[in-house]
Amino acid sequence: QVQLVTSGGALAQPGGSLRLSCAASGRTFSRYAMGWFRQAPGKTREFVSAITSSGDMTSYADSVKDRFTISRDNTKNTVYLQMNSLKPEDTAVYYCAAGGPTGLYTTINEYDYWGQGTQVTVSS
Repeated sequence: QVQLVTSGGALAQPGGSLRLSCAASGRTFSRYAMGWFRQAPGKTREFVSAITSSGDMTSYADSVKDRFTISRDNTKNTVYLQMNSLKPEDTAVYYCAAGGPTGLYTTINEYDYWGQGTQVTVSS
């Protein structure tokens, strides 16, 4: 069982930056691939980024590639999402999720545990 607590969401201006954090409980965090998803009002939850359990591979949605960076610190049981060059269309509730022990997962069904979500609003 993994419990995830997401933080870092805020109001940001277009072109600004935010860093989201997702802290996991338990001693087995390093066994889980992790991902970030987001859900905008009236839209379905969509994939943003993923990272393998060891952190050696990452994946990004085309809409955030070259602007967002996912990373993890297994000594702190935390995964991060650095978001730069923010756009109004990045406005959403952002969720972190923990998946299986191997691979890089980009679909909702591949994740077993979810954080509570943090609101990111990009507006001038």
